[in-house]
Amino acid sequence: MAFKLPDLPYDYDALEPYIDIRTMEIHHTKHHGAYTSKLNDAIQGTPAESLSIEEIMASMSEYPVAVRNNGGGYFNHNLFWTILSPDGGGVPEGELLDAINRKFGSFGNFKSEFSQAAANRFGSGWAWLIRKEDGSLAVTSTPNQDNPLMDFVEVKGIPLLGLDVWEHAYYLKYQNRRPDYIEAFWNLVNWDEVARRFSK
Repeated sequence: MAFKLPDLPYDYDALEPYIDIRTMEIHHTKHHGAYTSKLNDAIQGTPAESLSIEEIMASMSEYPVAVRNNGGGYFNHNLFWTILSPDGGGVPEGELLDAINRKFGSFGNFKSEFSQAAANRFGSGWAWLIRKEDGSLAVTSTPNQDNPLMDFVEVKGIPLLGLDVWEHAYYLKYQNRRPDYIEAFWNLVNWDEVARRFSK
């Protein structure tokens, strides 16, 4: 069964002024759209056609680079759109905040560590907040379209929050000012969705 490009849960202009409408439209239709179609091409006629995207991630070392790049791009963006919201920002609550405070000492410390992971990712990639197998949280970063579900990454876990730091995610508005884009991101985080993923 072919993977499908999901609709966004909001309009392309909904994240203004933090992420501009043109970037959102290009990012979703062109970049995410291309990952989706190229993933389908890469798995056509193979057993992977019957697997979920998460199952493909879990055995990624068995697949060619086209599946790694495009499958990662497909999964990562599926998550990315859901953890953004025009009503986002602020601070999480409940069990998620308790877990963040236990691991990082405070929400401010977590925010700083996550922002540094995003800013210091050389070239293109992602910053992540993940829940590891033992239930603890960790901040990590992966290159290109890799993610913490892939079986070969150094730090594995369930992605709860991800930030795309490929230039196509921010260059039209922020040019080379990645730290400004990262700071703007915190105004959009859908903590309800992150908490849902954490409790799940």
